[in-house]
Order: sequence, then structure tokens, then C-alpha cells
Amino acid sequence: MIETKRLILRKILNTDAERLFLLDSNPEVMKYVGVPVLNEIKESEKSIKMIQQQYIVNGVGRLAVIEKESNLLIGWSGLKLLTEEINGYNNVYELGYRFLPESWGKGYAVEAAEASLEYGFNVLKADTIYANAHSENGASNHILKKIGFEKTGEFTEPDGLCFWYELKKKYL
Repeated sequence: MIETKRLILRKILNTDAERLFLLDSNPEVMKYVGVPVLNEIKESEKSIKMIQQQYIVNGVGRLAVIEKESNLLIGWSGLKLLTEEINGYNNVYELGYRFLPESWGKGYAVEAAEASLEYGFNVLKADTIYANAHSENGASNHILKKIGFEKTGEFTEPDGLCFWYELKKKYL
């Protein structure tokens, strides 16, 4: 578990299926993700099982983001080990996040991402953490740049052009 001023990041639980379904069935949320919106809660339950397996096999996976004030799951964030190649990379840590629209514009993505990066660099001992975002997803690209990522490449997915980002650990 990771705690910030306003958020708790914890492992995703089976009981999170309903809130995750709200997230992944929302067309606005899924606009730049490159996968269709979910139509049944069973699909969220399947995703949860996959993420829980990543915790076991890789020791890391996306985390539920809980807003302390409401005690509600407002999205997910965190690192995962890329086991399938993306843009020529695999077996590297990738930062990702997805939030419900009512949580947008409040700084939650930055807060959760910064906590995830601190965990990645200090606990997982990563030297570089990667991220990617659809070229048209202005909000996500802005967040990645704001927290220090540098765009180092581009690649094409079936749904369009994506930007590839890297953030290297700063040694003081």
C-alpha cells in the first residue's frame, strides 16, 4: 500500500469490480486506450484476475486508487512489468493510470503517478521507468511531461500514433 496526502494506492481486490467496470465501460475514459469499452462486469472481474496474477508472477501491477475523503475507488495507477513488447521494449517498468471523469482535473493522476515513481525508483530499484500515451490524449501527455518524463519516440498502434516516454532515476 502507498499513501499520499489525498489518496491510498493498494492492490486491486475482487470487490473492486463494480467501480472498475464504471471506469472501463465509460467511452470518455476509454477514448484513447485502444481497446473497446467493457459491456459486462464479468470483463472487469477477468481484468482483476489478470492484474492479481501480475502481482504474483511479477511482484508488481496496477493499483487501485482510493480517494481518502470519499473512500471510493476513483481509478487505478501504478507500475507494471511490460512482459509483451511495446515500441521495442519489454521487461521494463511502465507507468499507467486511468481515472473516472469526476476525478479529472484535481491533480490525482499526478499525485498517484509521483507516488508510483517513488516506489519504482526506491523500492523496485528501477533506473528508468517508461510510459506511453496516445498522441491525441492531451491530458495524459501533459501529465507525463509535468512529472518529468521525456518523449523519446513514437510508435503506431491500430488506433493511431502513440508517444513513448522515459524517466531516468535522478541520483543526488
